[in-house]
Amino acid sequence: MPVVQLEHPIRDFDTWKAAFDRDPVGREASGVRRYQIYRPIDDPNFIAVDLEFDSRGEADAFKLALERLWRSPQAAPALGGTPRVRIVDMVEKKVY
Repeated sequence: MPVVQLEHPIRDFDTWKAAFDRDPVGREASGVRRYQIYRPIDDPNFIAVDLEFDSRGEADAFKLALERLWRSPQAAPALGGTPRVRIVDMVEKKVY
């Protein structure tokens, strides 16, 4: 299962979350099956998100859409630095 992982500093969580909730890249329509948001306990001005897809093609297209979005300060108002984004494959998951 391909996962788009992104992480970046933010200026303000509430502003970032409002922009995320507006969903300017259309997560569901782009093939996102599930997402998870993380914040380090010791750094509230940093965010990490995992977005799961069924196919590598969907993940690649979504990554490109995010990179285009981030070029616009108006579309990404809470970014506090350059995002890091990569596509990884989930190779194992176990629940205890």
